[in-house]
Amino acid sequence: MSKRIERIEYTGWPNCYRVSNGKIELIVTSDVGPRIIRLGFVGGRNFFHEVRADLGGRGELDFRLRGGHRLWAAPENLETSWAPDNGEVEVVIGAGALEATAPVDPATRLQKQLAIRMAVGVARVEVVHRIRNANPWAVAVSPWAMSVMAPGGVAIAGFPPRGQHPRDLQPTNPLVMWAYTDFSDPRWAFCKKYLLLRQDPAMPQPLKAGLFNPRTWAAYMLGCDLFLKQAQADPSQPYPDFGCSLEMFTNADMLELETLGPLVKLAPNAWTGHTERWSLHRGISPGNEREIERLIEPLLN
Repeated sequence: MSKRIERIEYTGWPNCYRVSNGKIELIVTSDVGPRIIRLGFVGGRNFFHEVRADLGGRGELDFRLRGGHRLWAAPENLETSWAPDNGEVEVVIGAGALEATAPVDPATRLQKQLAIRMAVGVARVEVVHRIRNANPWAVAVSPWAMSVMAPGGVAIAGFPPRGQHPRDLQPTNPLVMWAYTDFSDPRWAFCKKYLLLRQDPAMPQPLKAGLFNPRTWAAYMLGCDLFLKQAQADPSQPYPDFGCSLEMFTNADMLELETLGPLVKLAPNAWTGHTERWSLHRGISPGNEREIERLIEPLLN
C-alpha cells in the first residue's frame, strides 16, 4: 500500500497530520511542535506516552512535556533546551515526505525542524532533526532527539562490540552518570553487550544514564511489540554529556530514549542535522541476552 498523508483532529488539536503506509502510522502536530505525538501499528496502541493534561493545549508560556517525540537542543539548559514549543509550526508535504518547521524561538533564536519520510509497505520511518542558528553569532549546539515511550516497557541499549583481554586493551566507550543515577536500582540490568532499563509506574525515583556507540541504537519492548531506533555517530566528533550518543531516562510516568548528534559550533543562519531510523516489530520479546542477540541484532541496519 502506498503512503497516505491526511489532515485530522487528534486529542483536541484540530490541525494534525496522519502519515500511514497501511502497516504503521504516525501523527504530527502543527498547532504545537514540531512534535510526533503518536507512533504505532495501524489500529494498535501508541508506543509513545501521552500526557493527558497537556493534550490539545497551545500557547502556554512554559514548556509542556505533552509526550510523543520532540527535538531539543543539547547541552541541557533551562533557557535553551526547555524553551516552550507551544506555537504553530509550518507543515510542508511533498514527494511522500512531511516537514514540520517551528518559527524561530524568540528567546534562544534557534529554529527547529522535523523531516519525516515513511517507507512504503514496511514498518520503517526516517526522521531528520534539524536546528538553525538565527543568532548573529555562533552557538554550540547538538540536536537531541527524544522519544517519550509509553509506560510499562523495557528499554535495551547496545554497547559497542565487546572484545577480550589482553588483545583489546583500549577503552571502547563512556558510560555516563548523572547526580541522580543509581545503578543499585533494580530497574537497571547489565549484560555483557547491553544495558537494560525497565519502566515501572510504582517507582517514581528518576534514573538516567548515557553511553557512546558509533552504531547507536536502542529498543523498547511493550509486551510482544518492539520499537527500534538507530543513528550513526561519529567517533571523531565531540558529543555532549561526556561524549554521549545515547541516553535513557525514566520516572514513574514514562521512559525516554534519546539520541544526540555531534556538538558543533553552529555559524549564524546555518543548520545542523541528526537522523534517526525507526522500525516497529511484532512478536519480539527477548527474555535474556542470548535472545536479545538472536532477535534484535538481525534488525539493525
